[in-house]
Amino acid sequence: MAMYLKRFVFVLLLSTFSGTTWADEESVKKAIEPYFPGAKIESLRKTPYLGLYEALIGGELFYTDEKAEYFFFGHIVDTKTRTSVTNERLQEIKAARRVPLDSLPLEFAIKIVKGNGERKLAVFTDPNCPYCKQLEKELLNITDVTIYTLLYPVLRGSMELSTLIWCSQDQIKAWDDFMLRGVAPEADECETPLPTLLKSGQENRVTGTPTLIFADGSIVGGMIPAAQIEERLKSASNAEKN
Repeated sequence: MAMYLKRFVFVLLLSTFSGTTWADEESVKKAIEPYFPGAKIESLRKTPYLGLYEALIGGELFYTDEKAEYFFFGHIVDTKTRTSVTNERLQEIKAARRVPLDSLPLEFAIKIVKGNGERKLAVFTDPNCPYCKQLEKELLNITDVTIYTLLYPVLRGSMELSTLIWCSQDQIKAWDDFMLRGVAPEADECETPLPTLLKSGQENRVTGTPTLIFADGSIVGGMIPAAQIEERLKSASNAEKN
């Protein structure tokens, strides 16, 4: 999205968007599309303020007028409550966002089956991430789950380390040894799916590690304790049954 910003006029005086007859959402969508070739407009809706339309593209929220002559990137603040309606909307979008597990390259995961393995959890993780190491300790307390560990080497030195873990004769042991015991992996380099995993993470807007994705597609960014993981797993299982 950043590469598009130079093309747009940043509107500071939103009062200019008043006193017109408003178009329908489909015509506004068609007016926006030429400015974002190849990008998907994830949502578009008319707001209750100033006749603006809210658009979501590539995870970024912005506003426009009915003819898409101006784009406004920034927060709209309700002066009565002194709250950012933009931030509230972003939180709604984040909570509602889903990533189906079967859309992920699980065939390239380090697959760990615990107990009956009935419940499912995918984790984008970086071996050099301290919070990822904390998460692994929490996962020791979870059973009856299949964990798909998706190597996501975004930190310095993590690509080489992830390569050695993937190329190890026993990937699960190499992963546990390093994450839980600090034992560095030893292996010859081999061909890895790391570029595919990085691409998947980027496409699914994984901006940090660890990122947990549950069977119902719900997403949690960051380390959470075992009790919360257990609650999420139960909720996801119930959602699948229903």
